[in-house]
Amino acid sequence: MERILSLFISGLSRNGRAKHRLPVIMVMLVLLLVAFLGVPLIAHAADPTGADTLKENPTAAVNMAWTLITGFLVWFMQLGFAFLGAGLIRSKNQVNYWTKSFMDFCIASLGFWAFGFALMFGGSKLFPGLDSGNSLIGFSGFFLTGASYDVSTIMMWFFQMVFAATACTIVAGAVAERMKITAYLAYAFIIGAIIYPVYGKWIWGGGWLSTLSILGTTGARDFAGSGVVHMVGGLAALIGAAMVGPRIGKFNKDGTPNLLKGHNLPYVVIGTFILFFGWFGFNPGSTLAATDLRISVIAVNTFLAGVTGALVAIYWTFARTGKMDIVMGCNGCLAGLVGITAPAAFVPPWAAVVIGAIAVPFMINTAHIVERVLKVDDAVGAVPVHFGGGLWGLLAVGIFADGTYLGVKGLIMGDVGQFLLQLVDIGALIAWVAPTSLLLFWIIKKTIGLRASREEELQGLDVPEHGMEAYPSELPVPAGKLAPVPAGGKMPDLDG
Repeated sequence: MERILSLFISGLSRNGRAKHRLPVIMVMLVLLLVAFLGVPLIAHAADPTGADTLKENPTAAVNMAWTLITGFLVWFMQLGFAFLGAGLIRSKNQVNYWTKSFMDFCIASLGFWAFGFALMFGGSKLFPGLDSGNSLIGFSGFFLTGASYDVSTIMMWFFQMVFAATACTIVAGAVAERMKITAYLAYAFIIGAIIYPVYGKWIWGGGWLSTLSILGTTGARDFAGSGVVHMVGGLAALIGAAMVGPRIGKFNKDGTPNLLKGHNLPYVVIGTFILFFGWFGFNPGSTLAATDLRISVIAVNTFLAGVTGALVAIYWTFARTGKMDIVMGCNGCLAGLVGITAPAAFVPPWAAVVIGAIAVPFMINTAHIVERVLKVDDAVGAVPVHFGGGLWGLLAVGIFADGTYLGVKGLIMGDVGQFLLQLVDIGALIAWVAPTSLLLFWIIKKTIGLRASREEELQGLDVPEHGMEAYPSELPVPAGKLAPVPAGGKMPDLDG
């Protein structure tokens, strides 16, 4: 084994580019050794078959099926993000983007399995094996071993894992077309293992934000993740895009931005359809129970906010330009969906329409600040949709909650305390995610490097980083067919 490992490392070291990959590979090897050597030492389990759980709670099966199926829908949203982002970037970076979109949830989910879930829910006592922890961080549930090897706990892990993966993949679009894939995957592991779960603990894992009281009201509220998922991902995207720098040609010398057109508009619409569909898992699934009939209200609120956001955005561009911009309509739809994610369970349908409409100016103004003021190149508009829409979603809870679900009330019901709690929540999120993301991307930049070379970026990252193209310029000629004669009149050498 030592001989094989030695040959493997020496083989990597012969290549200059590979030397930069060595630290990442060694970290992954250490983590695998910890997992596969340490885990078998712990044998105790709570209910790994589900027999005891079902005996104690006859409705457990339907609620577990509901939670897992909605989790599958959220996982399927990864394809929506991949189509959306791929359509908005150029053809020469397609393999790179699709690779990042596929591999980021793979690596982030392993980070969440090993460390993130325990940090996020340890001490919450929501399910077996999650007993140890405090209001800042959890200490139990690592690797889903011991008492956390339980059907209910593992159900919760899966549902939360797909949320962590969503937060992770938001960054892919913002840093597209210039970030090295090794740098991106290193980031993906850390956000799933540490950055996302620590803040998530404060809101969803029984942490200090969920128990904080102001003016007699207890707990900041974020039902399905406007803040935990979307603002976290959006802020990390902003930091990452700023650290890696703008794409070549994005800004002129005077600082004015240029439009770098994407290569496939239908991809954008397909991606938006898939994301919209997946959101019916994202929001209603967050009840964790099909027996909670509020799911009908949550689903309708989700739908109304999404379609309203699309309508407001496309007519906003029509009023300005006289043209119906479907890309703007898609982004407006997503902003509306992000905006309703936190308040979906707490507001009436009329409020969902208002929330979806107001999400659009939040998105537009965030986009203006990011591009025109901060001079940050966000390749697909991830920051305006997810950070801007998520910020509005957290505020909307404190404004529109009507007290019909879990007693959560906002300003329309005279509760100032809830609105102040939402402001504290926003401040805590920024205070945690901004510096940790900045530190993470700085460390990556100083070690394996963040950005591809100028030559690679101009060529496109597909061939330099992957050795293949999404759309090969030369296709093999089928047997028995003649190749077309090029303009010079000389037949190609098919054997060469």
